[in-house]
Amino acid sequence: MLVSSFYQTGLITRQILLPGLNQLRGKNYLNRPRLRNPVWFVRKERTVHDEHLTPENKAFVKEVLHSKFGPPALIKGVLSFDQANKSLIQTEELPQAQWAPGLKRTGVIAKKIGQYPLWKKDGTKIRTTLLQIIDNHVVKYIPPEEYKPAQEPRQQRNWKKPYGCLLVGAQSRDPSVFTKEYCGLFRDSGVIPKQHLCRFIVSPEARLLPGTPLNVTHFKVGDYVDVRGKTVDHGFQGVVKRHGFKGMPASHGVTKTHRRPGNIGAGGNKARVWPGTKLPGHMGNRWRTLRGLRIWRINTKYNVMWVQSSNIAGSTNGLVYIYDTVLPLRKFKEAPAFPTHFQSENDLYGDDDMWHEEIHNFRDASITFKEE
Repeated sequence: MLVSSFYQTGLITRQILLPGLNQLRGKNYLNRPRLRNPVWFVRKERTVHDEHLTPENKAFVKEVLHSKFGPPALIKGVLSFDQANKSLIQTEELPQAQWAPGLKRTGVIAKKIGQYPLWKKDGTKIRTTLLQIIDNHVVKYIPPEEYKPAQEPRQQRNWKKPYGCLLVGAQSRDPSVFTKEYCGLFRDSGVIPKQHLCRFIVSPEARLLPGTPLNVTHFKVGDYVDVRGKTVDHGFQGVVKRHGFKGMPASHGVTKTHRRPGNIGAGGNKARVWPGTKLPGHMGNRWRTLRGLRIWRINTKYNVMWVQSSNIAGSTNGLVYIYDTVLPLRKFKEAPAFPTHFQSENDLYGDDDMWHEEIHNFRDASITFKEE
């Protein structure tokens, strides 16, 4: 009886301990970097061979390209093609949509070009990052009934409201460097093939026609945005650089373990390495999003905005995606430009600079004298 009761107790103990082995630190998966494109991606760039064209033929090809998309020009500080009058012939007119809380606008593709300090009128210093919206145009709109994104295993999209997809391209480039399949994505858009593409989830009321340009006036000074970028790829790194470990002592008998992680405490009932343990591995090349960043200044001449932050993911000249913030307390309280800002002749921006009322304009006087 004692032996049988002992085994029964052991079985009960095992049943209690086994579920504990499935515990993870935080979530049940790890954010590993994706070093390869998904299988559904269209190959973009092709191998350019020397086709031995005569100078006359090369000039003729450029003439055809410029007659269709306009001559190359420096538009808003970016080398592009003059597509002002070359957009898609709009056979339909979208109904006038009114903004309402809960509607989702499109985002934009921007380039991180550097950092710059600003000062408030009370002398407080603000560290900002300059983001330049580079030649954005709408390429395609996919309605909710047709938009079926490729999902990860065991992942479902239970949206309460139907959302569509808006394909936006940035930075025009010569079509001869792209593949035939990639250029086919722009066949019905009326714009020249773009170097970068991004999909934005939008409400059906916020749809835009192909060929619609997106500028920095899509936002206003004082708005809050979310910026998503990919961190710098550092490759395989140790725990000192990857996690900030101190390392072992430099002397007193320490041999070949100066920058090692040391004991990870995997004994006892676990007897394994817990998922999520801080160990050497791949560092960087991961998507990171900063939320609730305020726009302090906008320049409409070069499509540049000053966003409050100094740690936006990515290197200089790297691409980032800008969205309307999802933070509840920083969402729009007034109607924004919905679905986007359409330029007209009545737009008057003065000196092409718009400053927040709390920011000190460098062109204004900072010292005043009064006569007594």
